Amino acid sequence: MTGFALYRLPYEKEVTLVAQAEDEPLELPSYEALNGQTGFVVAPFSISDTCPLVLIRPDIIQAYPSYRECVLKRNDLSLAEKRPFSARETTFLNRDTYSDDFKRFFAGLSDGRFSKLVLSRCAEQEADGDEPLTLFQRACEMYPRMFISLVYTPQSGMWLTATPEILLEGVDNQWRTIALAGTMKLRDEDLNGEGEHATWSTKNIQEQRYVATYLRDCLEQFATDICEEGPRTVRAANLVHLRSDFTFGLLESAGVGDVLQRLHPTPAVCGLPKQATYEFILENEHTPRLYYSGFMGPLNLRLPEGCLLGKKPQTHLFVSLRCMQITDSQYRMFAGGGLLKDSIEEQEWQETEAKLETMRRVLTE
Repeated sequence: MTGFALYRLPYEKEVTLVAQAEDEPLELPSYEALNGQTGFVVAPFSISDTCPLVLIRPDIIQAYPSYRECVLKRNDLSLAEKRPFSARETTFLNRDTYSDDFKRFFAGLSDGRFSKLVLSRCAEQEADGDEPLTLFQRACEMYPRMFISLVYTPQSGMWLTATPEILLEGVDNQWRTIALAGTMKLRDEDLNGEGEHATWSTKNIQEQRYVATYLRDCLEQFATDICEEGPRTVRAANLVHLRSDFTFGLLESAGVGDVLQRLHPTPAVCGLPKQATYEFILENEHTPRLYYSGFMGPLNLRLPEGCLLGKKPQTHLFVSLRCMQITDSQYRMFAGGGLLKDSIEEQEWQETEAKLETMRRVLTE
């Protein structure tokens, strides 16, 4: 296999393998170029020569009844041919560097240039020899509410994701996306529930509303019968978030790639106004995001006979949050948080620590 993706949808048991048999996975110049394509998408935060938009061709599609039964050949999991980190990529944010970045980002909020900015960071941990498949299986066990994927292409390297955020998914012409923002950590007895006792701050409510408003504005250009429900509290690992759900149909003139070109990156991972914050992040964030806060998932994929998830072509694209890149020597974990003009640095740092814990738990179990 020249590229593969092993994934499990939220609340499902079945695991699907999508693999390309030969040649390198296709590189596409834009998200619009996904119109009419089929396969597994591996999209970066920002398309570049070093982080291309990649599509794994579905030469092989195989379903496993559960994560316990899925297998990959050792050669397919070899890290020997993975793209090494460049000197720039191996920088990571310690507490002092995060503080420098926070001050620079916060200045842009304070002077009114931006209404929201998302600041991300990276933490590194020495690889301990666990097989990537073992890490994938642990993530499936620990996080039944999340989209879990283990993905490899020569262009991207290997990534493990455990993400709660739908970017775009649909079967036939029944589509949905979500506005997910605001974060709180569950503690003590609240860990036994779904976050139903969470009391949200004005900052979190405002941040989530920004994302929901942006999504509705985008969808009105491409969609019909838009229905919004929420916000409501949802749990993801030991965190809870505010979520609004949008369901809709696509206009005949609209393709999935057209919608993705307009949606991504959403204010949940970028900020507002979108283009200005996007450019500011690329110029000012210490650590390149690579495929963190991009998106991954099956696109227009028809599953084989016998799959429990149905026979119709399906699209399930998720924002690549709670993720890490895997090499033979390191795990590189990413997390970020939305900043508003009333954000407090230490609280934002602790939020990223809580989000990094999702991947750290997979490594320490």
